[in-house]
Amino acid sequence: MYKYDQYDQAMVDARVEEFRDQTRRRLDGSLSEAEFRPLRLMNGLYLQLHAYMLRVAIPYGTLSSAQMHALADIAEKYDRGYGHFTTRQNIQYNWIKLEEAPDLLADLAKVEMHAIQTSGNCIRNISSDHFAGAAADELVDPRPYAELLRQWSSFHPEFSFLPRKFKIAVIASDNDRAAMKLHDIGIQIVKNDAGAIGAAFYVGGGMGRTPMIAPCIRGFVPLDQLVTYAEACLRVYNRYGRRDNKYKARIKILVHELGAEEYTRQVEEEFAHMLQIGVEPPLAEIERLKTFFEDPPFETGLSTEVDRSDPDFALWVDRNTHPHKHEGYVSAVISLKPAGGIPGDASVEQMHLMAELSKQYSFDESRVTHTQNIVLPHVKIADLHALWTKLDEAGLGSPNLDTIEDIIACPGLDYCSLANARSIPVAQKIATRFSESGKTDTLGELKLKISGCINACGHHHAGHIGILGVDKKGVENYQLLLGGSEAQDTALGKITGRGFDEEGIVKAVETVTDLYLEHREDGERFLDTYRRIGMDPFKEALYGE
Repeated sequence: MYKYDQYDQAMVDARVEEFRDQTRRRLDGSLSEAEFRPLRLMNGLYLQLHAYMLRVAIPYGTLSSAQMHALADIAEKYDRGYGHFTTRQNIQYNWIKLEEAPDLLADLAKVEMHAIQTSGNCIRNISSDHFAGAAADELVDPRPYAELLRQWSSFHPEFSFLPRKFKIAVIASDNDRAAMKLHDIGIQIVKNDAGAIGAAFYVGGGMGRTPMIAPCIRGFVPLDQLVTYAEACLRVYNRYGRRDNKYKARIKILVHELGAEEYTRQVEEEFAHMLQIGVEPPLAEIERLKTFFEDPPFETGLSTEVDRSDPDFALWVDRNTHPHKHEGYVSAVISLKPAGGIPGDASVEQMHLMAELSKQYSFDESRVTHTQNIVLPHVKIADLHALWTKLDEAGLGSPNLDTIEDIIACPGLDYCSLANARSIPVAQKIATRFSESGKTDTLGELKLKISGCINACGHHHAGHIGILGVDKKGVENYQLLLGGSEAQDTALGKITGRGFDEEGIVKAVETVTDLYLEHREDGERFLDTYRRIGMDPFKEALYGE
């Protein structure tokens, strides 16, 4: 994984001291809240319903054991004993005291971490496939390119005050595990007909109140020109993006209103100009970054046999492991979704344990997934039972990956000042209901996502089943969506009809899943059945229409 050099460390340390002075001036009244707000947001500090919330950047989701231990220590020292892993592969702390925030950032800096550009109208944390560097189906490891983009975008003077926030994802597999087409820029590393490796650019995706799937504007960009093409995309956006209306300020609106063809024409024009004046990064820098992501010392001749005599363990292996590129290894997913738990939350003790397990079983590395779980990317198959036993004892052994219990949920009205409705209790009730009913296994792959408001931090548009919390005359109400997908078959869910109260939405999910089981043909996922029979049977079951 990438290690800070003297420039990285100096940059982060300087920002900590700068923010320490800004915080001192806010506390003594020299700065008003209006003056302080843009300064704290530049450092990932939000003012939520009950306290300050700090969002910590975890570039492309990769953590060392020392960093995970530090995140646990911060949760214990500055928060209430837990952290919340997010859909942007970051971690958030919800109970931060302003006077302690500079010390927290200083503690992060000691382990090569920060909260810079986790908020504000800038390029946010670069995300990637959580199996990057390990997956059997990837073309190359996409993380060196994600790191190149991170370094290019950090404190970029031209893009520090964009029309709106900007999100980039990089993958290198045909299986999209990062919701790449639902980003402002999605980049897929591809191979062309001549056998050369390059990048396909998808621009103008996003969720929120106007969800859109990004079109592919260029199918192949040479890898040494990847950053230059990204910069051309951003320059056109920065030039024309709507700064007068925050609801129309995202790049997806620009691409939609200009049209993908005209937007692409202008990007290509800007790209050609930049190549002419020679702004692309040197190939040597890409090669240098690749050295930070070389394979760990995998062993050869390892057993690939799994002792399946324990049915609970066998179920966990089936659901929570992923094929690895090296024989004798798998990637193991640690579920942060115990039935009845808060999706994405991990306690101090659990974070310390995951740190130790990553060190013992996964070459000192773990990953945060955009689905709010944790991955140990390089685990020997022979070690799986020992690993699972320790996870299960700590409440981290739930075998529910990609099931209806593996729910994505935003913090909702329990924490967020933007939310209209609570997300966490709904997620807890649904997961508990299906866990107790025993239907989870029967339903198979079914991705359920919940957002507490139209901003869609819970990715409800992209759920096979999506739930959106709205305010209906001062009362929490929940809309039900069906048919979304964030994978390579990206689709946006459609609202079924009128909303439900909290108990009603749980029953509605049961109604929908029961109808699926009634109509399912052999081998069909929920999404497949929905696409085959359409919305009408589900609406009739829900509303009698």
